[in-house]
Amino acid sequence: MKSPIHIAVTGAAGQISYSLLFRLAAGALFGPNQPIVLHLLEITSALPVLEGVVMELKDCVNPLLHGIVVTDDPRVAFKNVHYAFLVGARPRGPGMERKDLLEVNAEIFAVQGRALSDVACRDVKVLVTGNPANTNTLIALKNAPNLGPENFSAMSRLDHNRAINQLAEKCGVLTTDIKNIAIWGNHSPTQYPDLTHAKVKGQDVLPLVGKSWFINDFIPTIQQRGAVVIKTRGQSSAASAAKAAVDQMKSWASGTEEGDWVSMGVLSDGSYGIAKDLIFSFPVTIQDGKVSIVKGLTIDDVSKQRMRLSEAELKEEKASIKHLLP
Repeated sequence: MKSPIHIAVTGAAGQISYSLLFRLAAGALFGPNQPIVLHLLEITSALPVLEGVVMELKDCVNPLLHGIVVTDDPRVAFKNVHYAFLVGARPRGPGMERKDLLEVNAEIFAVQGRALSDVACRDVKVLVTGNPANTNTLIALKNAPNLGPENFSAMSRLDHNRAINQLAEKCGVLTTDIKNIAIWGNHSPTQYPDLTHAKVKGQDVLPLVGKSWFINDFIPTIQQRGAVVIKTRGQSSAASAAKAAVDQMKSWASGTEEGDWVSMGVLSDGSYGIAKDLIFSFPVTIQDGKVSIVKGLTIDDVSKQRMRLSEAELKEEKASIKHLLP
């Protein structure tokens, strides 16, 4: 039997984590032969609820689950972890402006960044899903001096998966027939879901679906999908977000398929003219755990304009919490 991999999950009593934890315990991330230990972090007031989740995890008798750590202390939660899912974040309350939300979460992710920096494994992979995910990732990264940008990413896989599904339905194909979709920018309605390089069974997508459908239907559907789920279901995306988090971490750990890429929010290196020092979603390839932004793609003027809109929003978010960055 292999040595257990230690995985931290924050906001562990929340909706997304309720879907995520049972996937992890069942082997969705590392397969049926890799035991894990879960480190579950919650705020003090939510620990009684988390104990109920732990009861269920134990009652599932997953043979891969070799231990559970429950705590309200980030330094305990992140001690020697190899992977961390930062799911917990403060939701926007009544009357709360986006700037207020950013400031509240800045404090949470600053603390968590420092704890990760001090006690996590040096090659830890930290995936931030708590919104606003891109800027929360930047905050955690900036507060983790003993870790590097390569240790952090923001989730854009949910948007990537949504885009794959919409295109597969439009073309009447399987999701596995789709390649080279890209999500650019922020995990927000300014994101740019891009089909200009996408392939369906090896064919270019745009001649198959038409530019009108791409601009007028596909893009707004992906940008607003989360809001539509909330309106329809009465609650935010949970199961699909948990699945996407596992998908993104699995790609990060295992690599991308040849001839394809995935979308990840990573620290911009200036590629495609995007300002450095922003967490921006790019198409990336991954090999041996190393993430590389796909270079040399032709970006038309319409795409550039949409990417700039998302870049501008991220610049505004960063400016609003700049005083909280080291």
